Order: sequence, then structure tokens, then C-alpha cells
Amino acid sequence: MVVGRILTDPIPMTPTTATALLPLLDDVLDGAFGDFRARLIEEGYGSIRPGHGCVFGHIDGGGSRLTDLASDSGFTKQAVGEAVADLESLGFVERAPDPDDGRAKIIRLTAEGEAAQATAGRLFAEIERAWAESYGAERVALLRELIEEIRADQRKPAAAVGP
Repeated sequence: MVVGRILTDPIPMTPTTATALLPLLDDVLDGAFGDFRARLIEEGYGSIRPGHGCVFGHIDGGGSRLTDLASDSGFTKQAVGEAVADLESLGFVERAPDPDDGRAKIIRLTAEGEAAQATAGRLFAEIERAWAESYGAERVALLRELIEEIRADQRKPAAAVGP
């Protein structure tokens, strides 16, 4: 039975569905990020760790406040602060005074940080293209559409989720 978009009764397992969907998705994600990480290292960005994604994946072009990075990424301010400090020591970000609030700081990418972010974007696109070549562009597009829909629903208040 489906309530809104939440499955209340599990899908019966058959020999072809011996693994539940969530662990299957987790395995695919692990494999994809393992491939991404290997490519990132080949590109010379071995110092970038998965935890740095809370900054690279959410920072605005002109820079962002730490609180905004935490809110956008879903990580705590402390976790994002640690990632920022690490990225700052590696030369990928810098802190600058916020022109709108002298008490606050803006975190912005350095030229090296912009290069790393651009490389990561290219690598993500390459992986997606490889999937399209292996599994079919239409199927990958449908996968993307479904995942984007699920993510959008997850970000809505519970009462707002539904068909």
C-alpha cells in the first residue's frame, strides 16, 4: 500500500529482488563515488575528501556564509566549519568580511577551489555520460527524473508530499 509516496507494505522479495532497494541504492552510490574519487585523485585533487562536498556542492559563486552552507547541505555548522577550515588550509577557500555584516565572514573559492569545483563537475558529467552509454540515455534520464522527484518530496513538509 502507498500512502502519499511512502510505501507502508514492503515489496515482496523474489529471486530478482533479493536485495531491498535502499541497500541497492547505497551500493550504487558507493560505487559511483568510488569511481569519482579515483578520477579526482588522477586529476591531482587527492586532498579533497567526501566531507568537503558540503562546501563545494553548495557554495554560491560570490561566496556563502557558513550558516547558509550548513543549511543548504544539511550538515551541522560545526561539521561545515571543520570542512571550511580544512579547505582553507589546503588553499581551496578563503574567508573574507561579509560586506553586509561586518561581524560575519563570507567563504569563497580561491582560483584553485574554482578549478577543483570545475573538475568535479566535469567528472560527474563524464560518469553520467558513461552510464548513458552503458545503460541507455533514456533510462539514465528516467533515473535522474525519478531521483529528482524523490529528493524534492523529501525536502517538502510531510503533509505536502503526494501525487
